[in-house]
Amino acid sequence: MQPEDFDEFLGQPHLLEQQKPLRRLIEEDKIVSVIFFGPPGTGKTALAHIIARKTKARFIAINAVTAGIKDIREAVESSRGERSILFVDEIHRFNKTQQDALLPHVEQGEIILVGASTQNPYFSLVPALSSRSLIFSFRPIPAPDLRTLISRAVSDKKGLGTYKVTLHPDAAEYIASISEGDARRALNILELSFLSLLRGGSDGIDITLEQVKEVTQNRSIYYDEDDHYNTASAFIKSMRGSDPDATVYWMAKMLEAGEDPLFIARRIIICAAEDIGNADPQALATAVSALHALEKIGMPEGRIPLAMAALYIAVAPKSNAAYLAIDKAIEAIKNEPLQDVPDHLKDASYASAKKLGSGIGYLYPHDFVQHIAKQAYMPESRSFYNPSDEGFEKVIQKRLQKRREIQDG
Repeated sequence: MQPEDFDEFLGQPHLLEQQKPLRRLIEEDKIVSVIFFGPPGTGKTALAHIIARKTKARFIAINAVTAGIKDIREAVESSRGERSILFVDEIHRFNKTQQDALLPHVEQGEIILVGASTQNPYFSLVPALSSRSLIFSFRPIPAPDLRTLISRAVSDKKGLGTYKVTLHPDAAEYIASISEGDARRALNILELSFLSLLRGGSDGIDITLEQVKEVTQNRSIYYDEDDHYNTASAFIKSMRGSDPDATVYWMAKMLEAGEDPLFIARRIIICAAEDIGNADPQALATAVSALHALEKIGMPEGRIPLAMAALYIAVAPKSNAAYLAIDKAIEAIKNEPLQDVPDHLKDASYASAKKLGSGIGYLYPHDFVQHIAKQAYMPESRSFYNPSDEGFEKVIQKRLQKRREIQDG
């Protein structure tokens, strides 16, 4: 069912609609070095084969999973003297040495590189190689396009058109909805559903929703390095943004994809300290308790204290005042003259301390009203911590105001 031309290609309208630059480069046979990246089953390899049909250049295809430097050199040598396109599928699987071996041939124009990758080339390719290529991002194929593809596969003789196959509309809808924008996955589910019903001499095959669900009981989730970082980012930002439903959704995705639950627990602890802080000091205690509970009981039950902690963080009052305070103080330490410790605050626990003036004049706060002594704790007064109006920090604000009044009085 691989498309043979643009009229059969589904998805990626942002790249391949009429008059889009990439489509014009292909149709006018002016393709330059390009990298296609995006999730599996979104048409990267299919588009490369359309390029092969459209171009008058020599087209050479290799797969980075099995190819090495020798294959790169053979491809270049075989194309000497003629315009050549080298298609490298799974190009992110090339290591740095292999990419460096490919680079000079791209730089010198000996080959036109067309690469396909499921990983972000800005991270997976050496900068010199990615900077010499136009990079195009492929998006998951929308469900309506997947339904069109499935219907086409049922009726087209390249697919199941030689059989009498009936695909119920709700079954087609379900396949499109669980394929997550992956055309290959959608076709695989359709084919598996068909094969599970195929009998010798059968005159007709009826694919129902129940049949599709039966063959897709164990749903796998595509989750690569980009998904790891992007989903974790969405999880953290949902907690910070006080959306409990999004928080638990992204956590569920990470857990179902096989993410290390300890990684999730650490992210919750960081969020509790950075985004809640003293607005609700119990948040950090809850997050740390969830980590300890997870370590004690393991999975799958460990998902419950993780969810409790993440949801607590999501609905708690928010303040980044503690985070800002320590960063401001570190910035002052790095960039300003260091302040000396005042004599009255220096350690006075050793025998000769008084001879050096250490500790002399220190006022013990508990000897004073409200346990606040009127004395300086820095030679030059600075303000790093500014509590917010959220949660418990309202109480802290009042305490600090009272302390200032006594100090200034």
